[in-house]
Amino acid sequence: MSTVERLAKMIDHSILHPTMTDYDLEHECAVAAKYNVASVCVKPYAVKLAKQFLKDSEVLIGCVIGFPAGNSAISVKVFEAETACKDGAVEIDMVVNIGKVLQGDWDYIEQEIDLVTQACHKLGAIVKVIFETDYVVKKQDIIKLCQLCTKVGADYVKTSSGFGFVKGVDGRYSYMGATIENLKLMRESSGPCVKIKAAGGVRTLDGLLAVREAGCTRCGATATVAILEEAKIRFGDK
Repeated sequence: MSTVERLAKMIDHSILHPTMTDYDLEHECAVAAKYNVASVCVKPYAVKLAKQFLKDSEVLIGCVIGFPAGNSAISVKVFEAETACKDGAVEIDMVVNIGKVLQGDWDYIEQEIDLVTQACHKLGAIVKVIFETDYVVKKQDIIKLCQLCTKVGADYVKTSSGFGFVKGVDGRYSYMGATIENLKLMRESSGPCVKIKAAGGVRTLDGLLAVREAGCTRCGATATVAILEEAKIRFGDK
């Protein structure tokens, strides 16, 4: 496998913006197939369509749950995950209940991650747990989440949804997404069986290489074409 092919297999091609239509979904699935990325990450309603569009490719189908704010009841997240799996998703990216994390209700968070993970594993899917590190900013909270994900057997810990916008004092919204500092902390705080996914703000080849160096094996991206075309120029067939 060439360097470009290995980098492509790090990418979960995100097709999640609220304004995206089914026509956009079809186009972006074609992009994912062309570059043979690891997976697409789609909205729950779109799983069946994405499976149809990618039926002749090796690209896996991923789906977001409790997205993007993480506010759904646990039973709803479980049902949503089970529905996505039955529709054809084999990777589930679930947003934790952010408010419960911030108030330190760790029993609730452990139950939530555990029940969704169990449901997905029974149906043959893996689980990526989204922390939303633009909101969950304290190191001790990130460490605790990594420990709980390790305890219950989640497959990945993930930085962000891509939509965790923070309102500043000037009234404008900003977004940080994945940072190298947080990715290294997540790698250090998670068990060896838990993998790390970066999401949010990785838009260049250098950005993808940096998160790989920090310990990531997956990265959510919308700039897939730009990243991999740059990789072709830099690495060629290496």
